[in-house]
Amino acid sequence: MRQFRWWLVWLCVAPVRAQAPLTLEEAVRIALKQHPSIQAAAAQVEAAQARIEQARSGYLPKVNYQESFARSNNPVFVFSSLLTQRQFTVENFEIGRLNRPDFLNNFQSLVSVEQTVYDAGRTRSQSRAAELGKNVAAEQQRAAEMHVILGVARAYYGALLAAESLKVAEEALRSAEADLERAEAIRAAGMATDADVLSIRVHLAAVREQRIRRSYELDVARAALNEALGLPLDTRHELATPLAALTPAAEAAEEYEKRAARLRPELRQAESYARLAETRAETARAGYWPEVSLRGVFQADRQRFVDRGGANWFFGATLRWNLFNGWATQAGVAEASHALRSARAELERAGAGIRLQVRRALAELKAADERIGVAAAAVAQAEESLRITKNRYEAGLATVTDLLRTETAALEAKLRHLAAIHDQRIAAASLELAAGSLSVDSEVLK
Repeated sequence: MRQFRWWLVWLCVAPVRAQAPLTLEEAVRIALKQHPSIQAAAAQVEAAQARIEQARSGYLPKVNYQESFARSNNPVFVFSSLLTQRQFTVENFEIGRLNRPDFLNNFQSLVSVEQTVYDAGRTRSQSRAAELGKNVAAEQQRAAEMHVILGVARAYYGALLAAESLKVAEEALRSAEADLERAEAIRAAGMATDADVLSIRVHLAAVREQRIRRSYELDVARAALNEALGLPLDTRHELATPLAALTPAAEAAEEYEKRAARLRPELRQAESYARLAETRAETARAGYWPEVSLRGVFQADRQRFVDRGGANWFFGATLRWNLFNGWATQAGVAEASHALRSARAELERAGAGIRLQVRRALAELKAADERIGVAAAAVAQAEESLRITKNRYEAGLATVTDLLRTETAALEAKLRHLAAIHDQRIAAASLELAAGSLSVDSEVLK
């Protein structure tokens, strides 16, 4: 019985928890933890760190252990194996044993240690290249985070716009129903015709149709928000951040461009790619120089796995210098040089493209700021016009066409005002992204 009561309490509380207020900042934090693209970018950073450790392993010795077994009556095999097993005797010099020896087992244990002492900077260049690769992955992760934040802002304000548009449609529906009642009353008083009532009924049907469409648009917008958050599409939220206009931006385009040159992940990636191309060019040029390595070996050979054997060791130094490889080294150096030139050109192109993005985003924000002022004035004018027209219609001084035209104008003015605020919010977030400074703590998300 107690367990049943607990289940009943949970069923009552669960919808309340699902409807807990959700601000835009909280939504962004959820997405940064849940969204698959963030998880994929984080995995790329971890993989890049593993590549760094892999490259740095070139500084350390390579230790290998090998265990093998062989059995043969090959004269050379038997002779050499007896020597390495320390089991060679005078009897083994007999001509018959030398020519036709018995089968011999050889269990061989071998431990080898190799250490490169000079490689013309190849290992250093590979380590540096791996570190630059991690820088690229980290900037890719930051870019993914900013795009996720912008996606959440779009979805969040899209859901707010859909909800506010539904409210406007419902308000228009109530107004149209009131107009119908008013027209029927005027007709009953003999001051209006059936045509007036029918015209308003047609207008009412159109408003109802728009209200239905806005309702389903809100459902889709809520699902899109959940997709942006990485949550189940049917999760319910109470959106707490209002759809209100921001204070117009005060910074000039030059300030945003300077910030973008310093912070944009794409530009930092291009810089890392340029340095990576330089590092690869150094690695390619290292092919002209020799490589020196040391090698030590400890070897044990036995007739049985645990006894009747002997051990020996070996130490050596190797210098390997490629004198001719079909001009492969020269071709590699030339390829690296061309790649470096391409990376530098891409860096320049990225800088110009980012400056253009900043200017476009700033222009869209300024346009949205101005549209808000114009749309707000239009809403006030449309509402006043509608009030006057309704009074005139009741007094018989205006036609039903005038009434419906002002109703439609008021509805459209309110929707344009909401759309302008929505566009301003998205433009402000897009400008922060273009400047490379969009984060969960950005003021545009407050």
